Amino acid sequence: MQPPAVAVRGLTYRYGERQALAGLSLRIPAGSVFGLLGPNGSGKSTLLSILIGRRLAQAGHVLLLGESPTDRLRRRVAMVFQEPSLDPLMTVGETMQLQARMFGLKRPAAMTAIDMLLERVSLSDRAAAFTSTLSGGMKRRLELARALLTGPDLLLLDEPTLALDPDSRLRLWEHLLEANSAGCTLLLATNDVREAERYCGEVALIDAGGVVAQGRPEELKRELRHESVRIEWADDPADDVAVLESWPGVGHVRLAGQTTHVTVDEASPFLARLFQGNGDRVRGVRIEESTLEDVYFQLVGRNIAPADRREDNGR
Repeated sequence: MQPPAVAVRGLTYRYGERQALAGLSLRIPAGSVFGLLGPNGSGKSTLLSILIGRRLAQAGHVLLLGESPTDRLRRRVAMVFQEPSLDPLMTVGETMQLQARMFGLKRPAAMTAIDMLLERVSLSDRAAAFTSTLSGGMKRRLELARALLTGPDLLLLDEPTLALDPDSRLRLWEHLLEANSAGCTLLLATNDVREAERYCGEVALIDAGGVVAQGRPEELKRELRHESVRIEWADDPADDVAVLESWPGVGHVRLAGQTTHVTVDEASPFLARLFQGNGDRVRGVRIEESTLEDVYFQLVGRNIAPADRREDNGR
């Protein structure tokens, strides 16, 4: 039986007085696309840093691909970092060649692999271009090609599509899913709820350095109210929150400025009652299916994505 790609138990890590990981335990199946979903500061990036060997856990146990982390695993585990990590004074080709030399890849095989990967991520025609001249999406694809050069069995990704436009985001995911189809386990840390729901077969909801829930997105949403209603008010709705929470079929009510987000069993009767007494105050409504962010709020009591990210995703 194939061991899990990642198995961690009781991981603890502190930055001074701040507890980043508090006894976190997690198992990630080999061959999966797995998401760590939680807001900034929940412990996702710290966990990835420990898995890649940049930090040492202060307590707990880690197994990667069935083995304790050692230098021998360096070729089998790769990472795409949240922040750009390309040298602006190097060309695309030089960036790939340096990676090959760092990992001891023999030149003939390395050059063949480099050509193949640059072709796969549509950068063959930019091999002689300095990385500083690439667009954000091109840089991200180059970082992915560099990470895949050693043929890793496990690829860690920290906010892989952060700040990318929708087209670049889609193209990057095409390459990631191609790598997964070839057998590479993908583990991504994100606070992009819709990205996690669309691409991840399984997710772990992270808060305060621990796992609060884990499972397939559809399983985690099964016990939640089925629909979400976003109400834009013409005035301050703060006094309406307690009233809405008392209505039958209402789950959770969240307030963000002059917008109220309500999870409900069924939107139609809720809206009928809403407009009966508030028709002149409601500026607009939007009905959506409940998301993993609704699950997270139900369990933790706060949002995953910051307001600007929710706006970017049409939320």
